[in-house]
Amino acid sequence: MGLLGKIFTWWDGATIGTSLFTARKGEQVGEDIFGNRYFQAKKAEGNFQRRWVIYDGANDASRVPPEWHGWLHHSYDEIPESHLPQPRIWEKAPTGNLTGTAEAYRPAGALESGGRRAAATGDYEPWNPAEAE
Repeated sequence: MGLLGKIFTWWDGATIGTSLFTARKGEQVGEDIFGNRYFQAKKAEGNFQRRWVIYDGANDASRVPPEWHGWLHHSYDEIPESHLPQPRIWEKAPTGNLTGTAEAYRPAGALESGGRRAAATGDYEPWNPAEAE
């Protein structure tokens, strides 16, 4: 992406303004498995320490893993790698928001999955206007 893309687009990574702000006022504290980088302000504003993420690719909040989400929202102050318990055997790796993609959930009867649904169970009778008179 060229310089103009960095200046005018916000949906695919950090803008030039965010990059300049981060270089001037932020310090990197970590990186997640998706390549997103996490920052906090060098100086706290009173009792508040500002935190933010710069995405590796499209700006999509569903790409932030749960442990980093907790850190971003001040649920705990420690960096997630030092704070989390061991993963459970039943836990899945986090995925992004699949809405609008080919991998999105399609219930039975959805037009995208063929538009066929199970037959009615027998307790349904369609209304017929000719019989209503």
